[in-house]
Amino acid sequence: MNSDALPTLAPKAFRFSDIDQFRSSVRNLAVEFTPLVRKISAAQIILNLPGCDINSTRSFPRIVEGQLAPNCTAVGFSMDDGVPIRFNGVERDRSAIAIGSNGAAYTTVERAERQYTSVIFTQEMQDRGWPQAGPNWKVFETSVSAHHRLRELVRQILSNTSGFDASEVSEVSSAMRESLVAAIDAAFANVVDAEWASRANSIRHFKIFRDIQAVLSGSIGRPVYSGELARHVGVSVRTMHDAVQRYQGMNLHRYLRIRRLWLARQRLLAGTGSVKACALACGFWHLGDFARSYRLQFGESPSETLPKSLQR
Repeated sequence: MNSDALPTLAPKAFRFSDIDQFRSSVRNLAVEFTPLVRKISAAQIILNLPGCDINSTRSFPRIVEGQLAPNCTAVGFSMDDGVPIRFNGVERDRSAIAIGSNGAAYTTVERAERQYTSVIFTQEMQDRGWPQAGPNWKVFETSVSAHHRLRELVRQILSNTSGFDASEVSEVSSAMRESLVAAIDAAFANVVDAEWASRANSIRHFKIFRDIQAVLSGSIGRPVYSGELARHVGVSVRTMHDAVQRYQGMNLHRYLRIRRLWLARQRLLAGTGSVKACALACGFWHLGDFARSYRLQFGESPSETLPKSLQR
């Protein structure tokens, strides 16, 4: 047998220092992000176990919109304590565990570098008594001790993958998965009632925000004003502004501006047109204002970004 075909128990590690090169390597989870900083120091460590992947991430300040693939279940939790992450419109620092299944979506605002883990099961976990997610991921408060045990188990698994013969890999990886599932069982068994979790798990408000996102995604080539956006979504302007403030932690104008700057950068890097063409395509008609905002966001002018498309 070719040695390359032997089973292994080795994590894959990815590191990024350039926001333009960052790509999520997590399977079964589609992620779109808008960076909030110029420079990053991000990392992903991924370990494939039978029927699931452990994904340990060191993130960077950004806005994230994620959606799980159909027929999967995912569980996420922080690996550190620090600046709260805004998850589905509610900020929480510690002792929180999130779950999504079968195409569920979520949004986060990460204002500081944080570390967290997601465990993605390739099939829906319907026989464990875990909370049922809906169209949006749900988040719960668990006990501090159960959260810490889950964190420590992930650290132990990721640091103890060497030293096993190929003949032992199957048995060891299955045992690791079983330990992980048992720790998740304990975390959900220790869930406590919390008002903040009820707000985060609201389906109605999350749907309004997702409808806003859908309209913006389909209209990125031209400016969309608040009145028109509200009519498309079918809510008042005030409700729409409140939804964006809740889920993105900023007003609608600022959110649209940051999002369009990032899309303009992607166009420039793709070499799809001149600076003027890329700015107009993303809704910036005042080119001087665009150039100033772009430099403030990315630390370089649009004309300095454009030549990079030739190097890609």
